[in-house]
Amino acid sequence: MAAGVLAAVSGVCLGVGAGAVPAVAVPAAPAVAVKAAVPKGLESFYGQTVEWYDCGATGGMEKSAEATAFKCAKVKVPLDYSQPDGQTIEIAMKKHVATGSIHRGSLFINPGGPGGSGVQYVEAAAETGFAGVQGSYDIIGFDPRGVGSSTPITCAAANDAAAAPAAGVGAPQADTPPSPVDGGANNDYKEKSPEVDAAASGTSFEDAAPRIADEYKQVEAQCAANTKPAGLLDHVDTVSAVRDLDILRALSGNEKLDYAGFSYGTYLGAHYAELFPSNTGRMVLDGAMDPSLTLYESRRGQVIGFEHSLRTYVEWCQGAADCPLSGGTDAGVQQISDLFSSADQSPLPTSDPNRSVTGTDIKGVVTQYMYFSEQDWPVLNQALTQAIVHHDGSMIRSILDRFQSAGSNSTLARLAINCLDYQVEGDMTSWAARDQEMEQVAPHFGQTAVISDLACQSWGHTGTQPPKALHAKGAAPILVIGTTGDPATPYEWAKALAGQLESGQLLTWEGNGHTAYANAGHGPCITKAVDTYLLTGTMPKKDLTCRGKE
Repeated sequence: MAAGVLAAVSGVCLGVGAGAVPAVAVPAAPAVAVKAAVPKGLESFYGQTVEWYDCGATGGMEKSAEATAFKCAKVKVPLDYSQPDGQTIEIAMKKHVATGSIHRGSLFINPGGPGGSGVQYVEAAAETGFAGVQGSYDIIGFDPRGVGSSTPITCAAANDAAAAPAAGVGAPQADTPPSPVDGGANNDYKEKSPEVDAAASGTSFEDAAPRIADEYKQVEAQCAANTKPAGLLDHVDTVSAVRDLDILRALSGNEKLDYAGFSYGTYLGAHYAELFPSNTGRMVLDGAMDPSLTLYESRRGQVIGFEHSLRTYVEWCQGAADCPLSGGTDAGVQQISDLFSSADQSPLPTSDPNRSVTGTDIKGVVTQYMYFSEQDWPVLNQALTQAIVHHDGSMIRSILDRFQSAGSNSTLARLAINCLDYQVEGDMTSWAARDQEMEQVAPHFGQTAVISDLACQSWGHTGTQPPKALHAKGAAPILVIGTTGDPATPYEWAKALAGQLESGQLLTWEGNGHTAYANAGHGPCITKAVDTYLLTGTMPKKDLTCRGKE
């Protein structure tokens, strides 16, 4: 959860859990046959029988002895789409069955990551975040290839977590706010942060780089030894996941893909529209990524976004009654920075004498709360007050434990997916130059951007195609949503994606935190715009801006 060794390539993070909204009545949609073309050589996958079974509202894919609102299934897809007659893997789906009498079909959802579990997400959000549309839609969450209950990337032998090399748990992810969930690596990977340690001790990037590279190589060796089939590490790229999604669409009886993707889920959705424009139905891309950026460019945009959000938080905090920071925004930011440094040198005690809190831990908590809107920031005020005023890390430790109480193999999956989606660029000289730049523009969060290409180079399973703008020529209208105070997917990215997509239209939310519809801080304006589009196909008015809770 802290900015650890895997954080540099951990990707844009989850933003899930919109507030409950009223149901909207819609006219009945006529039943249609699945007429979309089946790609040559994949007929057996598109024609397989799906065996849905009862599963619980929690517990993932576990079977339920009695009927529930949820159904689960696993289907087969090719490991390598260039060899459809070769090895196969499984993709897990979990469906919340529509509760109304009028049925529009299925709405597929992806919470982001990459590496986020759609199976977990549909459990958390089907009846809350999607309350306004779940009467008409079956809401289907799926675990992309390599993730969770699908054929997973596995990085430690069963019952042998201690044999796995230490690794940071990556950038934070948000479950339904204000109950955040870290996407910690599977099999009890433990926190370690060599690049953050290097920064705290004044070690240069050049001196720290070999240690960082070795860490990634160790992690890769464990993943390669324990992932079955081993070739999965080379086939968890987004384009392969898109091809899986089209099979899921067809097997669920949908001629068109209706889809809501958040954060990295927008990257997945935009690539789907690019590859299958004629199969694209009503698509919402919230917290949009810009697919034309390189890995470093995207990380750079993120860390600068977090610096801006930190300042926004400090300014907000100093207007509250219980803020431990004083003296204006610059002084307040410096007080937080001093806390990071001092706690790294002398960890704060907690109510558990064996579990102190470091500056890296505190930075992780602060970072996590930047994903949320102001309604959740009072909790951070309390935690920082305890740490700064009382020199007590107990609340920070409690928050960390809550963040890390759930998660699958999201961190390692994030690493594997991101490294396949991007080319490695630069060398030690250019990376050291980036380190100097980040010291100036993102002094608190910049290290994770600096090592992104070094990390993928050391991981060894990397992409070959340069990033490019996506146009999705011929696709139906696509609703792109950007949040002006979003640290993880800066608002400029949403503007860029809406401009690239031939049928893209931008909806702006003036608010703080990650995503809009999936942000608990939004109001009826966002809810109405998204629900109306999903239920009727009617886009919001052009250039619509929703503000705060309105």
